[in-house]
Amino acid sequence: MPMKAIIENIILSSIDVKQKLLAEPFVLNTIENIVDELVECFKNGGKVLFCGNGGSAADAQHIAAELSGRFYTDRPPLYAEALHVNTSYLTAVANDYSYDIVYSRMVEGCGKKGDILFGISTSGNSKNVINALNVANEKGMITIGMTGDSGGKMKTICKYLLNVPSNDTPRIQESHILLGHIICQLVEEKMF
Repeated sequence: MPMKAIIENIILSSIDVKQKLLAEPFVLNTIENIVDELVECFKNGGKVLFCGNGGSAADAQHIAAELSGRFYTDRPPLYAEALHVNTSYLTAVANDYSYDIVYSRMVEGCGKKGDILFGISTSGNSKNVINALNVANEKGMITIGMTGDSGGKMKTICKYLLNVPSNDTPRIQESHILLGHIICQLVEEKMF
């Protein structure tokens, strides 16, 4: 197959996943509910935490930066943080305990009732993300999962689940950023 045709197929595949998202009223309603939860959290002085691995860690950091920095509006910062950015902490806990608890230990230390934890995993089965979501639930935090089609194990432990209708990791991650950008824009518009 010529390279141009491969490129076109990749773009069409990405568009197809996004069209499936658009056709899902449940996803659109869930985004509205998530935005309301974030606005309430921020208005009450809470924080929003993010965790993921690999590309999902990059997505976690990206979305947290949009909230804590700015998106469209020049406005005060919102407390949003990706839990993997302190590499000294991450490597120490992974080495001394286990990589499986790097996020749950941080949630245990800084999360409180009413805060929000986003767990991002294309499979929905990342053990360290699941452990963090479980600790967040125990603490009374709002848990939000961003996954692929099945939702994996995260499906049953998140208050809200945004499961992208795809099993293709790059297409899922592209949609996670789209959903994250939508959430950031709507939170900004509602708050400022």
